[in-house]
Amino acid sequence: MSAPTSQNANDTPVFKSFAEFYPYYLSEHSNDTCRRLHYVGSCLVLLILAYALLSQNWWWLLALPVAGYGFAWVGHFLFEKNKPATFKYPLYSFIGDWVMLRDAFTGRIRF
Repeated sequence: MSAPTSQNANDTPVFKSFAEFYPYYLSEHSNDTCRRLHYVGSCLVLLILAYALLSQNWWWLLALPVAGYGFAWVGHFLFEKNKPATFKYPLYSFIGDWVMLRDAFTGRIRF
């Protein structure tokens, strides 16, 4: 894991780039069940988004954060036993979800 460049007063690592953040993100997702719940949530987000666009029923967009974050947070609180990175690094964490899903589908990390 790449070490963060510094820490702030709350002992929160400070990352200068997503490339620096991603190894940390993966370390926070070492539990297989947690990672798989992230994949389920992300895939549901894609399905819901597609359905909303095709049906033009925009109310479905309200389900996106529930599906995306709901599964992920269950994985963190019940299986990984840590706080989601979203709380400290919302943008990097959001990007990390999609990069991790891509890496799982391409075989770079364990599905």
